Amino acid sequence: MNLNQVTVPSLDVPNAIDFYSALGLKLIVHTHDAYARFECSTGDATFSIHQVETLPIGTGTIVYFEVDDIDATYQELRDTGIIFTLKPTLQPWLWKEAHLVDPDGNKILLYHAGVNRLSPPWRLNR
Repeated sequence: MNLNQVTVPSLDVPNAIDFYSALGLKLIVHTHDAYARFECSTGDATFSIHQVETLPIGTGTIVYFEVDDIDATYQELRDTGIIFTLKPTLQPWLWKEAHLVDPDGNKILLYHAGVNRLSPPWRLNR
C-alpha cells in the first residue's frame, strides 16, 4: 500500500493555495476554487485542499512534511512571513519539528527525522 495524498478542508481554497505554495509545494490541479492539488517537492505523494462550508470541530488532522534541513527551511519560511507556533525543537521521539497552522487552522508540522522516521530505536521487529 502506498500513500497517494492527504486532503485538508479549507474555507478559502485560493488563500490556502497561496499558503501551501509559499511552503514550497507545486500546484498541479486547480480547475475551480473548490479544489487544488499539489506535488510534494520530494517523493511521489501529493497534497490537496477541498472547500468546505464549515471547518470540522475538534483537533483534526496533523500533516507532517519532512524536509532535509529543518533549521534552514524554518528560517526561509519565517523570512517570507510564515508564522510558526513552535520553532525547530528536538522531540523525545527523536524528530526535530517546527509547528505552524494553515489559514484554516489545520496543523502543519515540518520535521526532519532521518533514520528515526522508519527505524527509531524502539521499533518493533528490528
